[in-house]
Amino acid sequence: MSLAAVPARAASGATAAAPPSGDAILRRQRVRESSARTYARSFPIVPVRAHGMTVEGADGRRYLDCLSGAGTLALGHNHPVVLEAIRRTLDSGAPLHLLDLATAEKDDFTSALFESLPAEFAARARVHFCGPAGTDAVEAALKLMQTATGRSGSLAFTGAYHGMTAGALALTGNVAVKEPLPGGGEVVRLPYPYGYRCPFGVGGETGAQLGATYVERLLDDPSGGVVPPAAMILEAVQGEGGVVPAPDGWLREMRRITAERGIPLIVDEVQTGVGRTGAMWAVEHSGIVPDAMVLSKAIGGSLPLAVVVYREDYDGWRPGAHTGTFRGNTLAMAAGAATLRYVAAHGLAERAAVAGARMTSRLRELATELPAIGDVRGRGLMIGVELVDPAAEPDACGARPADPALAVRVREACLARGLIVELGGRHDAVLRLLPPLTITDEQVAAVLERLADAIAAASGPASASAVSSGSAASGSEASGSGSRPAAASAVAPSASAPAAREGA
Repeated sequence: MSLAAVPARAASGATAAAPPSGDAILRRQRVRESSARTYARSFPIVPVRAHGMTVEGADGRRYLDCLSGAGTLALGHNHPVVLEAIRRTLDSGAPLHLLDLATAEKDDFTSALFESLPAEFAARARVHFCGPAGTDAVEAALKLMQTATGRSGSLAFTGAYHGMTAGALALTGNVAVKEPLPGGGEVVRLPYPYGYRCPFGVGGETGAQLGATYVERLLDDPSGGVVPPAAMILEAVQGEGGVVPAPDGWLREMRRITAERGIPLIVDEVQTGVGRTGAMWAVEHSGIVPDAMVLSKAIGGSLPLAVVVYREDYDGWRPGAHTGTFRGNTLAMAAGAATLRYVAAHGLAERAAVAGARMTSRLRELATELPAIGDVRGRGLMIGVELVDPAAEPDACGARPADPALAVRVREACLARGLIVELGGRHDAVLRLLPPLTITDEQVAAVLERLADAIAAASGPASASAVSSGSAASGSEASGSGSRPAAASAVAPSASAPAAREGA
């Protein structure tokens, strides 16, 4: 058959092949993809359309997405400003891949990034474009400080998560993912201030003060076993570690301790950046000026991009000291610049603070009704709900044992009600809420309603009776195959959002 005959045949009215069913796609994924897949196990759905906070599956069901690409989607799915930036770049004929050559798109992104950074930090900063993931930026930051200081060790914290490559994994606190592997370098593990499960058994401000004192005494102890390190790395709010915000005073103490001892301080803002915590960058809450910031996720406007921004004093690298084939992602730079400017121009960091405060306030009220909620914490639209066994004895700080089995049931109950939430923290017993910064008041109410109903239902009949019958009614319509939760259609972000398919 000639090539010319192909379009004629297509135009003759021949029936196009039906798209594969969601179930068939999921079956092939289970057979063909690695056992390391994660989110696909938690959410057995096949998204086909998405707009803002709403995701539609191949079966026609709609979901409110409180995962947002693990915090990547600051503006939600397919935001018009992001799509316009991508289309404009494609239509311009700009090269999409140029390693680390200078381009107008890179120059514009760098300008937008530096405009968004704390002024004192940006004034003497340089940026290094890394591979496409945050873990590569962590590796780059470590290598940068090792080069600058001539040292090799690092200081990291309990509960930390910095990535899955060798150096970043060594810094990460999760033992389960590290156990099967050889060591990844010398790391001194320090206590992170976790009020609900305080490492010193006292909690609150006292626990944070003890942690700071411990760090200072350990570093100054000639028999403490700590060789002067290349850097300290920390998260202002631990994300994968269970959404644990560090007190501002403790962060200022870490900055003082490291500065006085000539230890570079790296702040990992991969998940906290671009307005997520109620400020453009999480370091702004405490006012600290780090020596380096690791940035990824939302800075690419939903596309892969990662950078290290650091004080120019540390720029001792030789050419090629840290490279990566995909560090010149033109589309991500265009989308990222548009995202950074949109967040700033529309006050979305402030919006995150207001919406987040409303959500945490309601969730804390809910904790008085549902004893399975042990703790509610977070900053801005980075919120954690720790689930516990209410029948167990509390520890010295009043914390009950984590209940990971309940957390799994709650996640499943949320999905059945049209709500996507993921787990994290110790024992994977913390529900993590990372909605887009564009979440509306109506969507806030829907998320809270569905989450309350799911926790009550998963906790048992006694807990279920504690929430309003209206919440239970809104979730009950999600159980039919091929249907979608009745409340989901009420919170679609705009008329342009795709309509869900009704029926089987």
